[in-house]
Amino acid sequence: MQNSEAMALSAALLAVAGELTQRIHDGVTARGFDGLRPAHGFAFARLAPDGATVTELAAHLGVTKQAASQLVEEIVRKGYAERRPHPEDARARLIVLTERGWACTRAAEEAAAEAVRPWVELLGEREIRSLQHQLLRIAPYGPIKPVW
Repeated sequence: MQNSEAMALSAALLAVAGELTQRIHDGVTARGFDGLRPAHGFAFARLAPDGATVTELAAHLGVTKQAASQLVEEIVRKGYAERRPHPEDARARLIVLTERGWACTRAAEEAAAEAVRPWVELLGEREIRSLQHQLLRIAPYGPIKPVW
């Protein structure tokens, strides 16, 4: 692959990721979950289904523990998550989604389905499944990190 082709592919993937992130965020906001940023959604993805410590969340987001602590404080204050004793480590706290956090997560799933629907109409179900398969081969483990 030529350098210019690699740049074109990179630009296309980044554009799609940016647009998808914005459309999901807009869909979440339209469903009544305001006061959130896309970074919160990336945190929710790590907290579901079993919660995470601040340290685990920081690693997932690619930020410092201090930055993750600030984000946790914000989503706890807004009622999307709560701190619980860690079942295996008395020194740690487990951050878990509240019912409001789960409702927001479901809203994000609905918004994602709406955002992807035009792709299915354009490319067809088979091509979308193939695209998903190929992307999972390239990035099988994530994590989903926000672009700060």
